[in-house]
Amino acid sequence: MLDVDLAELYEVPTKRFKQQVRRNLKRFPEDFLFQLTKEEAESLRSQFATSKTGRGGRRYLRYALTEQDVAMLSSVLSSETAIEVNIAIMRAFVKLRQMLESNEELNRKFTAVIRKLATHDKYFTVVFDELKKLNELPTRPRKQIRFKTVADT
Repeated sequence: MLDVDLAELYEVPTKRFKQQVRRNLKRFPEDFLFQLTKEEAESLRSQFATSKTGRGGRRYLRYALTEQDVAMLSSVLSSETAIEVNIAIMRAFVKLRQMLESNEELNRKFTAVIRKLATHDKYFTVVFDELKKLNELPTRPRKQIRFKTVADT
C-alpha cells in the first residue's frame, strides 16, 4: 500500500506519517518498506493526473509498504484510530490470503478434471475410429470388364 493511502486511512497528514516511519526505520527493514522509483512514481502520476513537481506537486518519492509494515505501524502510530485501522487492514490481508488459497485449491481441482478429460478424449478417439471401420463397407476387388479377343481364348 502507498504511504498516502495509509496516511489517509490512519487520519494523519502524509508528512507526519512519513516522519514517523523515518524516525523508526529500524522497524521497517528494506525488504518490508521501499521507496518507489522515479519511473514508478511517474507512472502513478500519469494514472492519477496529479500535478508535476515544481508546480505544487509531490517533492519526494512515495513509500510503498507491505503487510509486515502495516503490522509495524501499530507500534509507531498509537492513536485509537491507528489501532482500529491497523486491525481492519490486517483482517483484510487475512481474508485476501484465504481467498487466494481457495482459488489455488479450485485451480488444482480444475487441472485434475482437465487431465481426466484428456485421457477420456484418447479413449473416445479409439472408439470412434473403430466404429468408422465397422461402418465402412468392405471393398472387394472387382473383376476387370473387358472384351475377350480370340487371342485370350
